[in-house]
Amino acid sequence: MNNIQMVDLLSQYEKIKNEIDTAITDVVRSSAYINGPEVKKFQAELEEYLRVKHVIPCANGTDALQVVMMALNLKPGDEVITPSFTYIATVEVIALLKLTPVLVDVDPDTFCIDTEQIKKAITPDTKAIVPVHLFGQCANMEEITDIAREHDLFVIEDTAQAIGADYTFSDGRTAKAGTIGDAGATSFFPSKNLGCYGDGGAIFTNNDELAARIRMIVNHGQSKRYYHDDIGVNSRLDSIQAAILRRKLPHLDTYNTNRNKAAAHYNKAFTDNPHIKTPVRAAYSSHVFHQYTLQLFGVDRDGLKEYLSEKGIPAMIYYPVPAHKQKAYQNAQFDNSDFPVTDELSEKVISLPMHSELNEEQLEFISSSVLEYINQNN
Repeated sequence: MNNIQMVDLLSQYEKIKNEIDTAITDVVRSSAYINGPEVKKFQAELEEYLRVKHVIPCANGTDALQVVMMALNLKPGDEVITPSFTYIATVEVIALLKLTPVLVDVDPDTFCIDTEQIKKAITPDTKAIVPVHLFGQCANMEEITDIAREHDLFVIEDTAQAIGADYTFSDGRTAKAGTIGDAGATSFFPSKNLGCYGDGGAIFTNNDELAARIRMIVNHGQSKRYYHDDIGVNSRLDSIQAAILRRKLPHLDTYNTNRNKAAAHYNKAFTDNPHIKTPVRAAYSSHVFHQYTLQLFGVDRDGLKEYLSEKGIPAMIYYPVPAHKQKAYQNAQFDNSDFPVTDELSEKVISLPMHSELNEEQLEFISSSVLEYINQNN
């Protein structure tokens, strides 16, 4: 059996090695490293895949969030509502721009932002909501956009973990994650479902005016060289990364299907076990399983993690310290009693290996090892 990894990037590469190697070589031979043809082609192909009017590539997912907030003219002191149970980048960019992060709790089943908590958190200073499509499925975007319209708020989707997921509205319409709010932001970090071989990101929007402003901001605030109409940043997706992403994009649905097959294996193995709660799929969203995250009940999580490690099985805890407990973001306005679900999840979740290259032998070994530990210790 091959070594088990949280994400097996090498095996994935080896299946499309010729495509990737040729793409990289072609960019080197062209010497068009910045904003070259590969970037423009990737942009157009991703727009078609997502069914969105504008994709603006940028340097990474954190920049993507920051640039959107800059383009929306959010000002210091404006409040932005986002979940505490998320990777810190979501909160980081809000604070970096001197905006006020307003952290709220999440839904205990989907781990995505709780819409009732959004309603309670809105004040006259609230200007935007940043739902995070956590672990591979969409937050409840229909409710979130309804709330936003009622209170005249922007919606910025953090889609770093859910590219390719489909959201279904109550009337049957569907849309891709990241294309529903005012803008969506994603990361192409290597471990993502669609990952490059370095850093990369992109912004999605159907708003022509907003797209034009974003394009200026990511390129030093200029729409014409040396004419700077806005304060901008230097945030560009390089051509080699775009070339890699172009070759991987046609495989994205297959990658996500393979992740679902792995999740189905895990689900079957753990079904009806009183010590394990498997991921809950929302009726309104497909799941692309960026992570496969269990909740443990009556199980020593650290003991399980160590036991798996001894057997050559990696496991991760996303996230052991939620944003409202991080030293950099502690604020007197936050009370631990406001985050019962987040705090419980931080103590109970564990993520098992999840990627497109897992085989039946590996999945069986992982799931049986988890059950073996639980049976021995409970």
